Amino acid sequence: MTEENGIIKAVLNGDTESFRLLVERYEKPVTRMIGNLINDRHICEDIAQEVFLAAYRKLGSFDPARSSFSTWLFTIARNRSINAMKKRRAASVGRPPERMNSTGPADAIEQDELYARLDAALNALVPRHRRALVLAEFEDLSYEKIAQIEGVRVGTVKSRINRAKKKLRSALGSPDGVVL
Repeated sequence: MTEENGIIKAVLNGDTESFRLLVERYEKPVTRMIGNLINDRHICEDIAQEVFLAAYRKLGSFDPARSSFSTWLFTIARNRSINAMKKRRAASVGRPPERMNSTGPADAIEQDELYARLDAALNALVPRHRRALVLAEFEDLSYEKIAQIEGVRVGTVKSRINRAKKKLRSALGSPDGVVL
């Protein structure tokens, strides 16, 4: 974190080339998060570029006492994603979780069907529930970071994730004992 603060200070002092280090560090996680919220690779890449451009322009407003740089950046990504989804009027989730190696064609077909059902179930979630679930399960962020990004309390994040998992279990026909 102190390394990031040093990079930020260097950028603010005129070393604009140092911002590239932050982009390289966060490009994949930010793009992946956006991709999990928006089901269009080209739009996802455009939004990621907008996120880093906005972060660069607003870097002077970043306050390390309020949050980590990653939380601040993910908040920008979240807001840009929400705006893009509102424009498209079709909220959807991007790529499914990494696929495991299957042993045969039947397994591959079954796995593809599961991913299609999972995508449909994720798309059917209320956007705030889907965002919380994506940030927790796909991005592996803590409830505290998600609460900061979403601007809600930790208990609200837990509730949203719990509701999202229940809806997914119901939509996928999973028994209550199976944890998603």
